[in-house]
Amino acid sequence: MAVTDAAILKIKEMIVSGELSPGSRLPPEKELSESLGLSRNSLREAVKALEVIRVLDVRRGDGTYVTSLEPRLLLEAMSFVVDLHQDDSVLEVLAVRRMLEPQAAALACRSITDPQLDEIEKQLADVGADADVESLVAHDIAFHHLIAEATGNAYLTSLLDSLSSHTVRARVWRGITEGGSVARTIDEHRRILEAVRQRNAELAQALMIAHVSGVEHWLRKAR
Repeated sequence: MAVTDAAILKIKEMIVSGELSPGSRLPPEKELSESLGLSRNSLREAVKALEVIRVLDVRRGDGTYVTSLEPRLLLEAMSFVVDLHQDDSVLEVLAVRRMLEPQAAALACRSITDPQLDEIEKQLADVGADADVESLVAHDIAFHHLIAEATGNAYLTSLLDSLSSHTVRARVWRGITEGGSVARTIDEHRRILEAVRQRNAELAQALMIAHVSGVEHWLRKAR
């Protein structure tokens, strides 16, 4: 294992064990390198790497701190990578959504509350049959966010939000080039919502697979 990788793992262990908590300040460089049995150069490289992925926050003249470690913050690095490969990886992102979103729908069946169900119902009611493509896609993003949020898993919600944001162009283009997109999307969303309302995890999962697969299938044919 590279020395820098070993340093990263040791800092990670300190965070996971609770020795370093979100918002806490790391010991001075000399003290930390000696306690971890690392060279100061290796420690600096590890800190730089962990800063890039938003685990550490280096404040010049003040020291190095553990960030809040909120899912949104940690997933920024992944969003950056997806942005770099936007044109080449949309199908791969859609495939990941196809794996995760049905699980989210199944999980939501167990934990969704009545107010959350009402909020999703309102989202559906607010989309008219004459909605334009931009409004439809905005609704689609909100619908999937609310389903994920109902799982109660903040990491899953942030991950799916990030993945969803990188398939917007494909969804817009499908809406423009295919007829009946508004009616089809609303119908699919309503079926998913009804399955979740009935706490039917198996049905919700199956309906979500079919729904998310639609854009992926269309894009594969269009390429």
